[in-house]
Amino acid sequence: MREVSEQEVFWQGDFGDDYVARNQGHQLVAANLALFSKALARTARIDSLIELGTNTGNNLQALHQLLPGCALQGVEINAKAHAEAQALGIADIWQGSLFDYPRERTFQLTLSKGVLIHLAPELLPAAYAQLYELSGRYILMCEYYNPAPVEVPYRGNSGKLFKRDFAGEMLDRYTDLQLLDYGFGYHRDPQFPVDDITWFLLEKRK
Repeated sequence: MREVSEQEVFWQGDFGDDYVARNQGHQLVAANLALFSKALARTARIDSLIELGTNTGNNLQALHQLLPGCALQGVEINAKAHAEAQALGIADIWQGSLFDYPRERTFQLTLSKGVLIHLAPELLPAAYAQLYELSGRYILMCEYYNPAPVEVPYRGNSGKLFKRDFAGEMLDRYTDLQLLDYGFGYHRDPQFPVDDITWFLLEKRK
């Protein structure tokens, strides 16, 4: 049996439940729709995707509107968030840790958005492997960027928020990946504010 990490226990519990309550609303979905429309502009048709760390499904709601013909799969560790995402009726949501999701098939796109930043550095290789192995073509990473790894206090907790060059590490780890596009979302955007997130679209070379 795999040893469950401190971060997984943290997000399964009360803090994860509180996060669900804080992150709701049509404005979040609209901002995500604007972000994904830019981030996926250079992709070919996407018929299937999986999001590792779905929470209540704000991202999947936006992607369902943007890609109405795409089969959506989510992975969520928190039971309360899983129930809310599944109840949307737009995606199949698998409950459990992203590290335990079975690699039984691939998806045209794998997505992490605000997930890698909450993983301890020693967990990142396994997370990168999931993003890579489950992807048939594209990987979209939307995370907090910093050129050098740094830990940031998170709502009074230590060891729960990290910034680094996640995409750069993926490109170094998997030599068949290429950077297709990247961009930034700003919290003071007058129309579609997001949480100062940097996105990177990677593609597997054929």
